[in-house]
Amino acid sequence: INMIPNIVLFDYHNSRAASCVVNYLEGYQGYLQVDGYSAYGKTTAKIAGCMAHARRKFVDAKTAQGQNKTGKADVALNLIGKLYGIEASLKDKNVDEKYQVRQEKSKAIIDKLHVWVINIKDKTPPKSKLGEAITYWMNQEHKLITYLEDGRINIDNNRAERAVKPFVIGRKNWLFSNTAKGAKASAMLYSIIETAKANGLLVDSYLNTCLDGLAKNPESIEHLLPWNIKLG
Repeated sequence: INMIPNIVLFDYHNSRAASCVVNYLEGYQGYLQVDGYSAYGKTTAKIAGCMAHARRKFVDAKTAQGQNKTGKADVALNLIGKLYGIEASLKDKNVDEKYQVRQEKSKAIIDKLHVWVINIKDKTPPKSKLGEAITYWMNQEHKLITYLEDGRINIDNNRAERAVKPFVIGRKNWLFSNTAKGAKASAMLYSIIETAKANGLLVDSYLNTCLDGLAKNPESIEHLLPWNIKLG
């Protein structure tokens, strides 16, 4: 079986225009797991939403209920919590097993959550925190349930957010990133570093091996890719 390599790729654009995403993903028709940014919907990819973002909206609604108070937001959080409980039990399962369990268990919970949202939406002020959470669910539900149809998809895109976090935290300290060239350079460096991490490599050792290998034979890089390299 050919394993799909773990790749973390950063790319720089100087705006959030939809054309940046559309051009970058031109021709791609596979799954794309993302947050609710509308530009992704303009691509040819099959969009999978992020349940963590939906849950966060209901957490905000629960906070607005007041400390130690139980309210409507708890219903949604309880159901979403059950979905995450199922995912935790599937951690070591293969793709087919994940799909099967999701169809048998997760789908019924999401159906219950859908009915609850439909029943409560007209009774909830749209500008309240609970109203905002419900609106988010209604707008994103068709994306949030995509993970049910393929065991390769995660329930959320937290994996991508974890990969980008070091970049977000560090960029304020990078004087060379105040130009487009600096931003592109840092994007390339972080692509290498985070891909090495995603493939279980020690970054320092990997970079040293790459620099040594490139110095000896700059024309040969295939064996230095993170999913091919063998560190002694």
